[in-house]
Amino acid sequence: MLTAISSTEAVRNFSELLNNIKYRGDRYTVIRGGKPAASLVPVEPSSMCATLADLRKIVQTLPHLDISDSTFEADVMAAANSQPFMPKALSWE
Repeated sequence: MLTAISSTEAVRNFSELLNNIKYRGDRYTVIRGGKPAASLVPVEPSSMCATLADLRKIVQTLPHLDISDSTFEADVMAAANSQPFMPKALSWE
């Protein structure tokens, strides 16, 4: 997304702009004196292929277990129950 922002707005929200650029791939044109002065763009293309809003679609495309896979839960629980117990307090705390 390309957005025009004033230089004052860029200064006041610089940290947020950097996060938007890094994680969402946003692009900004900084306006100073009514004219474009600079562009803020990602150094590398965003590695994020999907946003949190896309999560529902992603989950819906995952394969689903059918009724004949009733032993899956038992296998998972057996694996979980066979794990060693973690100490309540770690010695380095």
